[in-house]
Amino acid sequence: MQTKLVILDRDGTINQDSDDYVKSADEWIALPGALEAIARLNHAGWRVVVASNQSGLGRGLFDVAALNAMHSKMHKLLASAGGRIDAVFYCPHSPEETCNCRKPLPGLFEQIGERYGMDLKGVHTVGDSLRDLQAGAAVGCDTHLVHTGKGEKLMGQTLPANFPPGTLAHADLGEFVDWMLALPDTAVKNKT
Repeated sequence: MQTKLVILDRDGTINQDSDDYVKSADEWIALPGALEAIARLNHAGWRVVVASNQSGLGRGLFDVAALNAMHSKMHKLLASAGGRIDAVFYCPHSPEETCNCRKPLPGLFEQIGERYGMDLKGVHTVGDSLRDLQAGAAVGCDTHLVHTGKGEKLMGQTLPANFPPGTLAHADLGEFVDWMLALPDTAVKNKT
């Protein structure tokens, strides 16, 4: 049985984004309906993982203990909503470190493919920015933009030509999940 997997960005997709970075558990605030949306995916048999740039670590704005506290809060709130995230993959580097895991490069997605032993072609990935979608598209993911976080400024507009071909736009994570769960089962089976 092929793993049914969805890859989500974190800041701006699951929780509120901040131009000053989300630096503590207190600053980690779930977007309305996002945790319930993840729970609905889980209940439909989907595994959910997160791929997130966390350059605040590399910039010295917070430490790994603070990041772990943010994720602990996320997991607890998700559990109380009846959902779960299987794993969080994050890039701790600043842009100057020229790593392969900082989105828009595909390193985090390659790590996810290795962890789950699968080709990510056809796996759905959701984010609020171009770089989230470019990273997923580089490994063959089907790309989805949410109009929350950085994606809010594109609400009501045609997506710019530099977005991956075929990118679908949704108001928020809840609307993406509505779309996913309305698909016939054969349309959402991940390809090997």
